[in-house]
Amino acid sequence: MPEIRILPEVLASQVAAGEVVERPASAVKELVENSLDAGAREVRVEIRRGGAAMIRVSDDGHGMTRDNALRSLERHATSKLASSEDLRRIRTLGFRGEAVPSVASVSRFRLLTCAAGEVVGTEIQVDGGEVREVRDAGCAPGTSIELGDLFFNVPARRKFLRSEATESAHIDHQIRLHALAASGVGFRFIKDGRAAFELPAGMSRLDRVRWMLGTELGGELIPIDESDGRGVRLAGLLLPARHARKGRRHQCVFLNGRPVEDAAISRGLAEGFRGGVGEGLHPMAWLWLELDPERVDVNVHPAKREIRLHRAHEVRDRIAEAVAEALRADEERRRPRPAPHPAAPAHWTAPQATLELPRMASRAGQREEAGEVASDDRPGEEASPEVAVFAPPEFRRIGELHRRYALLESEDGLVLLDPRAARERIHYERWLAAAGGVESQALLVPLLIEPGPRECARLLELREPLAEAGFEIEDFGQGTLRLAAVPTFLSDLDARDFLLGWIEELEQAPRASASREWLARSLARQAARMEPPRPEEAEALLAVLFRCELPYCAPDGRPTLSEYPLSEIDKRFGGRSSGNP
Repeated sequence: MPEIRILPEVLASQVAAGEVVERPASAVKELVENSLDAGAREVRVEIRRGGAAMIRVSDDGHGMTRDNALRSLERHATSKLASSEDLRRIRTLGFRGEAVPSVASVSRFRLLTCAAGEVVGTEIQVDGGEVREVRDAGCAPGTSIELGDLFFNVPARRKFLRSEATESAHIDHQIRLHALAASGVGFRFIKDGRAAFELPAGMSRLDRVRWMLGTELGGELIPIDESDGRGVRLAGLLLPARHARKGRRHQCVFLNGRPVEDAAISRGLAEGFRGGVGEGLHPMAWLWLELDPERVDVNVHPAKREIRLHRAHEVRDRIAEAVAEALRADEERRRPRPAPHPAAPAHWTAPQATLELPRMASRAGQREEAGEVASDDRPGEEASPEVAVFAPPEFRRIGELHRRYALLESEDGLVLLDPRAARERIHYERWLAAAGGVESQALLVPLLIEPGPRECARLLELREPLAEAGFEIEDFGQGTLRLAAVPTFLSDLDARDFLLGWIEELEQAPRASASREWLARSLARQAARMEPPRPEEAEALLAVLFRCELPYCAPDGRPTLSEYPLSEIDKRFGGRSSGNP
């Protein structure tokens, strides 16, 4: 039987680092949290090569004496807890005493610090957890921690790092979260020697969210006025339901100054919109909550992002009430007022955008649209067997169901048409068949889109396949993309909303799956999602659908049409299968 032994201190720190420091962004998170706990008013983050080569976090906080600086390198050393009672009322961002020794154990570590009022500071150098040098140093009050060659002694962790652009984007996202949580603190982010962004201290929460969203979306923000209720102090900002996204990355929740994730909070947001958000989508929101620290356990996960709430249902209900009230107030503000004078012009409403049904790539369809006679109409010629073209069945539209499905009558019974699944099939085949590239239309005024640093990097990786799909995008710098052209059959849609919605789909897909077929399928799904079902257009939709190669199913296998034979309906009502009265 193997002998049980105590792990060496360096190895124990490396094991702890595996939990605390998952990637460079995790190290940045821990160091920035320490800076904020130290009372910093300015935080500067510098990285090189996605953080793998170098990370430096500097602040103007209260700094440390030499003794405290040396003690900070020991595991479970912290100034933030003194007794088990303090663990029940955690008000700081860090408290475990693992961050500094953990990152020092997996990097070439340099600490430069000076306590306020001290004449001289302290510099400590550590390589892979072993202290190499301690000396006096001249520096301003505050602390600067530099991590070089991250994971140099843990090759198993280093080989799993993503590309430099991806890791940089994760760091960018992490800094933005802290900038939203601590709006009174200034942040500066420098990437590979160039300033990525700078946020001055004293900006309001609204200004910071507007800066991150851009002018257009920022102008649509709905405020949740700060208020107390059910033991929760709450303030926030929302975007209307039409901007809901597939993922929850745009739900930023800050509890007692800490970015957190919690299912009860997400449910409260969804309930506040009361069914206004489509199935599988999540509203975009920024919430700042304050509650008694005894009602929240932040010590349930090494990364301290996941939490456990006491009486979570009260927090959920409070959020739902506040969100619903904010949406009602916004609806009231936007409601048109009666014209004060009879001669005043009527309120103009923009026409509803519609998506042109694309031409199919089947040869019969192409000849038909070009004005040529199909081969089966020409005497003495046989139809080409290369492409199967289905003859549309005889359907008669008899109504609609909940504005989502078209009700059709066939020779055999009742047929339900899902217009969105049908449009998905149409768009999919259109994109997939365009081997030479989809015809695109240049935008009169190119759109600037700020999807976020991670998403921006991902889209730029797919610039060439997106160009074949009809989208012309360029890097505009600082997490911004310039959209210059879109496919011709999407020109009437809101291109910004289309691309932002599709990014959510892209984020959830494995990187290896971005094939041409996957791209066509995911773009088609987003194009269909952008339109209302409009079951009244069933006849026109069917005419195009049955020129597809597989008209009876969407690209993911969902049916476009479901038939209920009259014989089965008769059985349900106890009648005879013949249908006689």
